Amino acid sequence: MTERRTACEIVEGIDLSGKVCVITGASAGLGRQSARALAATGAHVVLAARNHEATAEVAQWIADEVPGARTSKVVLDLTSLSSVRAAAVAIADIAPVIHVLMNNAGVMFTPFERTADGFENQIGTNHFGHFELTRLLTRQLAAAQGARLVVLSSGGHIMGDVDFDDPNWERREYDKFVAYGASKTANILHAKEADRRLRGEGVRAFAVHPGTVATSLARYMSREDFSNLRKLVAANSAAHGGQSDGHLDLLMPDQGAATQVWAAVSPELEGRGGLYLEDCRVSDAVAPHACDEQRAVDFWALSETLCGS
Repeated sequence: MTERRTACEIVEGIDLSGKVCVITGASAGLGRQSARALAATGAHVVLAARNHEATAEVAQWIADEVPGARTSKVVLDLTSLSSVRAAAVAIADIAPVIHVLMNNAGVMFTPFERTADGFENQIGTNHFGHFELTRLLTRQLAAAQGARLVVLSSGGHIMGDVDFDDPNWERREYDKFVAYGASKTANILHAKEADRRLRGEGVRAFAVHPGTVATSLARYMSREDFSNLRKLVAANSAAHGGQSDGHLDLLMPDQGAATQVWAAVSPELEGRGGLYLEDCRVSDAVAPHACDEQRAVDFWALSETLCGS
């Protein structure tokens, strides 16, 4: 395996002075590393996260690491559409023009619970909250005349498809692996349809698989879960013509953040969009259920209905 680049290495030579980057889930993990890297380009980075104290700590860390860095903080709870709407207003006040919106925040393999609006927690946090935030910031993205929407997905999308008839697990026995996969499939469908809808306004969208990263997202996983996950990875790989033995190569957060930062800044992606990215390159390792254009159209319509948009 080739040596992995870090997010900070990706931005070497990139100048985003005068531009604004909004990052959800910026208080930890991949969001934290992405924020530092983008701040190093001279961009004004808006840190959007649920935990105000943790976000303030990240802002101070960035200030220490990147002298002269410009950051702003916004409270965002993706499990509540009212919080998402309040955050969108706050972000628009800070940044009338947004050049990068990085939908980074997420949860993984959580026990069954519902968000404030009744969504199953994983798809509610990973997709519906971000869907509404993106919708509300479309005007600011279009104003950039060349913005990028970066949606964090996962190779784990192969573990589950969105169920159009029961997206929130109201009539099925809950499976946290399938639910996670469905939420990550939803992210890819969102990026694909957002790119189709918004490219005429200069907004291009990308879905990103960061790799298997050593972050706190795995806190809900037992040893048995890790074993089951390896089996799922191997089985799904075989189903799609691969030969994985299920081994999980763990990346450090600064390495895991490299692809999403590359999606945000790479000149190689100029004029392109609707793509799935991993290892700082365009990838075709997408399950058929996640890249169907008509399903992307239909799932966007369902998302609008469920979010009350």
